[in-house]
Amino acid sequence: MKSLLLLLSLTLVVAAPLRAADAESLADRTLKQLVERQKDLLAEEAKKSPGFDQDNFQTQMQLICQGYEVLLRDNPGYAPGYAAYGYLLGKIGQHKASIAILLRANKLDPDMALVKNQIGNYLAEDGHPRDALPYYLAAIKLEPKEPLYHYQLGTLLYVARDDFIKSGEWTADGLSHAMQEAFRQAAQLAPDRIEFTYRYAESFYDLENPDWDAALKAWNALEAKAPTDLERQTMRLHVINVLLKQGKAEHAHVLLDTVTEPTLQAQKQKLVAQLPAPGEK
Repeated sequence: MKSLLLLLSLTLVVAAPLRAADAESLADRTLKQLVERQKDLLAEEAKKSPGFDQDNFQTQMQLICQGYEVLLRDNPGYAPGYAAYGYLLGKIGQHKASIAILLRANKLDPDMALVKNQIGNYLAEDGHPRDALPYYLAAIKLEPKEPLYHYQLGTLLYVARDDFIKSGEWTADGLSHAMQEAFRQAAQLAPDRIEFTYRYAESFYDLENPDWDAALKAWNALEAKAPTDLERQTMRLHVINVLLKQGKAEHAHVLLDTVTEPTLQAQKQKLVAQLPAPGEK
């Protein structure tokens, strides 16, 4: 109830007439409050704890949306407000409304990387990967050190590979290398994010002529950083797979004996089956 009263009072504050000199600072403060509240609510919703009240969540989200509507009504040229509101609408499943708001934000301020990225996400999910690509590239150009943008570019190129090749604008080899470079950039920028480093290592399997030495280095690095025996042995299976592709069966055989986790035995046996028979090279 307290949070509901806070949002109601916030809406009333935003709706009050603003002097020109105060408009920007009050808009910024209001936006900060709205963003902080939506972040808390989305975090609660993601946890789905036993006491989570879905009806109350929807009510509070509706009030936050009303707060955005009032904020943007009184500040029609406030690009950050449109960006945050468009992002929120996308998170709660209102995708058509989200893209309309994001396009408005992009028109008001074409230098917001988050907006470019979100528009790209919408177009990609809506089945328009070629239209999404310029937005992803624009986001990277604006914020080249944001690993997520590189990761999403790599994912787009991988998932929509056939669409890009059929367009005639990409060769299969060029697309594969662009895809892997995007994943490499993400992994390099965020070496502690397993989803980025794992996908980079995995990307070698997607290439027609991979650099297996580089792949081996990537999987060895992942094994060294893995926190549990199960995760370390999972990465080791990839190391063994790469060794087999390099023709280093003896080394692979030695490492296979160290994979002891019961849940990995089926994967292990698939690699054992690839070992040459005794006497073969």
